[in-house]
Amino acid sequence: MKFRFNRLGCVALFIMLLASCATYQENVAPTRIMRAQQEIPEDQLMDVGILPFESEKLTEKEAEAEGTSNEIRKAEGHFIPNHLKHTLQQSGHWGAVRVIPSQTDSTDLFVKGQIEESNGEHLTLEIDVVDATGRHWFTKEYKKEASQFAYAGNRPGEKDAYQDLYNAIANDMAEFKKKLTADDIKKIRSTSRLKFAKDFAPDAFAGYLATGKKNRTEIKRLPADDDPMMARLLKIREREYMFIDTLNEHYDAFYREMWPSYENWRQLNMTERRAMREIKHKAIKQQLIGALLIAGAIAAGSADSSAMAAVQTSMIIIGSQVIIDGWNVSKEAEIHEAAIQELSESFSSEMTPVVMEFEGRQYRLTGTAEEQFEQWRAILRNIYFAETGFGPQPAQEPVDSDQPESQ
Repeated sequence: MKFRFNRLGCVALFIMLLASCATYQENVAPTRIMRAQQEIPEDQLMDVGILPFESEKLTEKEAEAEGTSNEIRKAEGHFIPNHLKHTLQQSGHWGAVRVIPSQTDSTDLFVKGQIEESNGEHLTLEIDVVDATGRHWFTKEYKKEASQFAYAGNRPGEKDAYQDLYNAIANDMAEFKKKLTADDIKKIRSTSRLKFAKDFAPDAFAGYLATGKKNRTEIKRLPADDDPMMARLLKIREREYMFIDTLNEHYDAFYREMWPSYENWRQLNMTERRAMREIKHKAIKQQLIGALLIAGAIAAGSADSSAMAAVQTSMIIIGSQVIIDGWNVSKEAEIHEAAIQELSESFSSEMTPVVMEFEGRQYRLTGTAEEQFEQWRAILRNIYFAETGFGPQPAQEPVDSDQPESQ
């Protein structure tokens, strides 16, 4: 009998020690943003386009396990790129930094992102950076666990709970840029201009670019500085930028409106997830102790003693109560999970119609940001074709008949 209890005690101790072990989370180290130490010449500033971040569509079980929802991920797909935009702007290493609805040839540098985990406690992003020539700067995964102080003193556009992660991305981009020569940067800028020109006037600019080694775009020749066709196309490109800037006002408004709710959701979600782990941890220990007490009582029953019988009854009662308490605690965890899921329904992003003007004429764009962007590009292309005669015949312009034309 003594051997049985000793062995049981060792097993109980071993299980409880395993249950109390903590897991270690890898973090991006505390990171300060690298700022440009002096003003960068205009011809060395590259424009950056950040695409909305993508994420895998989650099943109901996956969303519950990760502590999020598809609705939140959709909203984060615009929120996270927008905060990264502000971080890159603070660094001073870049020209215009914009969130763009879809890839366009008018941008020097593209940043693409995949949200792998985001629940207020952990943020994991995969970032891919490519320039206009097709040179792949890097693909890197960034992970960060929020500390208990992560949600103190945050400010929209300045400091986020995962600011170290955003700073690390910005610093990696700046470090890669340092490796480029002035001539490299000029070629990237020229390539984006020529790719835009070729997209609008493929026949006229067909011989300016070619595909070289590693599938990169190479410049074969440059137009004259006073080329009127290129001057006209650059004017068209400025109108594309004008729409993207208008779109970024919408993204900024959404970002700032989302900030208070999102900040509260993330902080609460982090607290709830950690509370749930503690509750489940406690429940498992209580259930194990209860099971061991019952097993001990049964083992004690093998001794033919009225005293042991009394101990056995007491141990069974105590063990059963501990198991019941453990189940009750697990139920409490389910309540926490339900509260988190309820918070997940508050995020959505709808693009309102936008009225754009070009040379005295107004155009009303509707639909999603991506659809409006494509409508505006189609309008600009049709205007260029109509004025120059290059390219196919103009298609029907998506103009709102209710909108008056300026004279």
